[in-house]
Amino acid sequence: MSSIPWMPPNGALHGIALDHLMRWNLLALVTLFCLAHILLIIALLRRKKRIPHPDAAKAGFGLAKFVALLALCVLYIWMAITAERLWAANRFEGASPEALQVEVVGVQFQWYFRYPGQDAAFGITRPQLVSPAAGNPLGLDPDDPHSHDDVVSSILILPAGHEVDLRLRAFDVIHGFFIPGMRLKQNAVPGLVLHVHFTPQLPGTYPILCSQVCGLGHSRMQAQLHVLPQTEYDKWIAAREHSNLAAQASATP
Repeated sequence: MSSIPWMPPNGALHGIALDHLMRWNLLALVTLFCLAHILLIIALLRRKKRIPHPDAAKAGFGLAKFVALLALCVLYIWMAITAERLWAANRFEGASPEALQVEVVGVQFQWYFRYPGQDAAFGITRPQLVSPAAGNPLGLDPDDPHSHDDVVSSILILPAGHEVDLRLRAFDVIHGFFIPGMRLKQNAVPGLVLHVHFTPQLPGTYPILCSQVCGLGHSRMQAQLHVLPQTEYDKWIAAREHSNLAAQASATP
């Protein structure tokens, strides 16, 4: 759960540390905001007094400014290093070999999610084969054997307690893949394949949004993440793979 009342419940393993950092950031900002205005009010209201030893007063004031500036620098350096470690852990450090591989594709104005199937390899996609009306929204090449067991879904289904490595692509413009309940955000950029990994912990349903203004239908670009227990996820993926193979067998002359 979230440690900040006005934020959505946290369902990811890394979300606890992120919420903790967010709480410290807000506390520091509110404290400094109040302190700055208190000092301004004091400076405006106090009367000028004659200082018998101006050099000594200047020296004491200079030392106080130095200590305050040093404390602020230490505070912000600590917060910056902590934030960078959290961000880099999900963005730049590679996922474990056991991580579940899922491809996320953004296209105006829809999210698609692809699973590699039993062969653990994604099939080849070709832009000229893209046809949502024909049931091939990603342009899977039917001549590629790796694409036969690929599972394409408009809902992201993940097992709880299992690390997931997402590879993000975009067909047209930049889309922002954003799951507030997982404390996860990463852009999907045309021409690039970007990776981000995390571990969903709490079973439930979480909204998936697009955080980049990607066109007139931007507000409609939403999907859902369903986090299931491992056994329920295994049943779902097995059923989808079986359905794919049955459909291909019936289509083969």
